[in-house]
Amino acid sequence: MQQVLLRENKFSRAQEHFWIVGLNDQQKILFIELLALGASNRASLAPPEVFRMAIYKLATQAVLVHNHPGGSLVASRQDKETTDYLYKAGRFLRIHVLDHLVITEKKFTSFANEGLMDEIQHSGNWELVEKKTAGELEKMRQEIEKERSANKAKLIAIAKELKSNGTAEANIRKLTGLKLAEIRKL
Repeated sequence: MQQVLLRENKFSRAQEHFWIVGLNDQQKILFIELLALGASNRASLAPPEVFRMAIYKLATQAVLVHNHPGGSLVASRQDKETTDYLYKAGRFLRIHVLDHLVITEKKFTSFANEGLMDEIQHSGNWELVEKKTAGELEKMRQEIEKERSANKAKLIAIAKELKSNGTAEANIRKLTGLKLAEIRKL
């Protein structure tokens, strides 16, 4: 995708681009589509625009990609919210969003590698749920949060032990699902 970006002239590279890469079940690329060419700090998208070609080409999986013209590889709050929304819309359409890549001309970061796709998958945002009373939903949310906190504490303890034994951070991430930033702080 960086090669695709570098084909643009310097002026165009200063704008945010947002692409979708459609894949089949074997993760073979079916298409790459530029969805939005925005200002230097944003590109607006809606699920019908994003998944139109994926539906047409019968894609079952997708990867979202956008560039940060300023050079930062840090996913913004808006990047995470957009990914969450599109991930859930894709799930409804039976198109699995595997990852979201943030690229610059020379580097990239992956939501999946940073653990952000796992967070999005379990965020509870944009979910279709049966009608429940507000009290029932709040009780469920509290129980889930309590369980997540307990599990997170266990994973951190395991990661600390692995790190003290000299296990590589990438392997700790695979084993625990923790973000690399969390592991580095241990």
